[in-house]
Amino acid sequence: MGVRKKQMADRLKEEKRSIAFAKLNNCPTSPRKMRLAADIIRGKKVEEALNILKFSAVAAAGRLDKLVLSAVANWQAKNEDADVSDAGLFIKEIRVDGGTMLKRLRPAPQGRAHRIRKRSNHVTLVLGQTNNIETKQV
Repeated sequence: MGVRKKQMADRLKEEKRSIAFAKLNNCPTSPRKMRLAADIIRGKKVEEALNILKFSAVAAAGRLDKLVLSAVANWQAKNEDADVSDAGLFIKEIRVDGGTMLKRLRPAPQGRAHRIRKRSNHVTLVLGQTNNIETKQV
């Protein structure tokens, strides 16, 4: 491996170290309902987001709470020497996409049938790290 290629690989590895993500696939909630809960915590600090989700009345909040905890655990696995409370983790990006749809038929009047679409979604959560660690050392 050349010197420039090695330097670029090391730089990318260091950038990816401050980012952790978690995915929730095929969650049996409609994407519209999940986006309501996701919009509440977008851009917040992790501790604040967990408190918001804990006391939220939205049904999807419980699943998102678990997803945030999973992303924090993934960050901790990447940065074993760092402390979670000092890192200043925040929700950098949260994306809710439509998943597979189960299609069912319900009988309707006069021999007709209405289609029922049971929707699901995929949630991707990316945690970022603020650079307040360097500011504490100065």
